[in-house]
Amino acid sequence: MSRESLHASATELLTGWRAPDQDQDALRHAYLAFLAATDDACLRACAAGHLTASAIVFDTARTHVLLTLHPRVGAWIQLGGHCEPEDATLRDAALREAREESGIPDLVLVGPIAQLHTHPITCSLGVPTRHLDVRFVAVAPATADGSLPAIVCSDESVDLRWWPVDDLPADTRDSDVARLIELGRTASART
Repeated sequence: MSRESLHASATELLTGWRAPDQDQDALRHAYLAFLAATDDACLRACAAGHLTASAIVFDTARTHVLLTLHPRVGAWIQLGGHCEPEDATLRDAALREAREESGIPDLVLVGPIAQLHTHPITCSLGVPTRHLDVRFVAVAPATADGSLPAIVCSDESVDLRWWPVDDLPADTRDSDVARLIELGRTASART
């Protein structure tokens, strides 16, 4: 990957995405404006803010979702993070992050972008910044016995668990994560 190729692929992806509502379309336009104004918009070195990539991970039946208890955020959220030099696209970054953080090597991304979300954070730069997160849907493979796939908590998580989509942890019920799960189920049902 080069800074230029990741930037170009992010611009192409967001240009072609049909947002599910006006709020998401407004964010799409804001992301495109940020990309147009900032050459290093996809790299964590961009202190003003940077695009990140994440994935909401479902089991095959879409009845359970895998969430991480994030150490910096202090809440249960989807898997994801910064783009790295080996990532050719935002989809690649989201899939790599989800595989690393879940321990499930054969996750697959399905469908289009599920959601855009912008949030302030003090990330690995050590200074306040803003993440312009591009969120996708990942699906874990079915297991032979129908159980939930085995997971391995990485050192990037305090905890990692499968949750029934209708019995999420209390801190996610009224959050953007609940909306991401709803949008993710809808987006992945079309595939």
